[in-house]
Amino acid sequence: MRVARVCLDCDEIHDAQTCPICASESFAYVSRWVPVPERRNGSRPARSEAAETYDQLVNPQPARSLASKVAKGALGLAAITAAGWVWQRIATPNKGPADSTPSNSKIAAK
Repeated sequence: MRVARVCLDCDEIHDAQTCPICASESFAYVSRWVPVPERRNGSRPARSEAAETYDQLVNPQPARSLASKVAKGALGLAAITAAGWVWQRIATPNKGPADSTPSNSKIAAK
């Protein structure tokens, strides 16, 4: 509606630079007589979950910095090391006081 023109020679409505009927270049915009509503009259509807997913696929989050990757790697390595230490402590049988006999027990028995 904003680009509709009326030819002043033959009263044809068109949107081209020249009239398609008479090839005249004299025109007037129709919006001069017919009011055009505002383009952004209301707010847009809420975005759907599918639109959010598509937006994330098309515009991915920026890559993390090298320092962030190194810090997360160090944290992961520390967690794996702690888990290995706990695993090793559980797998090794405990040596209690009964197992630890002094090697000089023969001398004390005499």
